[in-house]
Amino acid sequence: MYSIRPNLLIGFHGCDETVRNDVVNGRKQLNPSTNGYDWLGHGIYFWENNLQRALDFATHLHFHPKKGRPVINKPSVLGAVFTLGNCVDLLDSVYLDLLRESHKTLEIAAKTSAIKLPQNQNAKGSTDLLLRYLDCSVIEHFCRRSEQGFDSVRGVFVEGSPLYPTSGFHEKNHIQIAVRNINCIKGYFIPRTISPSNNKV
Repeated sequence: MYSIRPNLLIGFHGCDETVRNDVVNGRKQLNPSTNGYDWLGHGIYFWENNLQRALDFATHLHFHPKKGRPVINKPSVLGAVFTLGNCVDLLDSVYLDLLRESHKTLEIAAKTSAIKLPQNQNAKGSTDLLLRYLDCSVIEHFCRRSEQGFDSVRGVFVEGSPLYPTSGFHEKNHIQIAVRNINCIKGYFIPRTISPSNNKV
């Protein structure tokens, strides 16, 4: 009953400047990510209200290009306005419980078929679980089995080093959204920088 999120949100997608310009001008569309390690399953990924994190991501890919990912020659950020629609919101206790159950049913199916479930893994040079093979499988399993037809998946992630000793806050904490239904995206824009004379707005 309360899974529909009608409000508009702003998200940011790190990419090459040419991709940003082509999408804003309607020459191209963003393609959903379908990697087996995607954190929130398959979809078009945005950092919720976090332009800097999107730029950091694009900049990292610029200096550390990965096989299978588009080359980023000039790191840039694409802004998007969208709704979540019927959302698997993993900040909502209801969906956390449902995802736990989805894992159980996937585990039973794997045992019945005598196959091994994928596992989340650390990426090279990181202590964070950046390769979310298990999480991706559980979310995709849940979305496939549901009759609701989910439009998006939203999750919060604790990532990076603590801000200070014993801190519960980490340097890369963020909220990500994977938009599964492209019709939820209402428009794209090029983010503007704030003018110092208007920073009271």
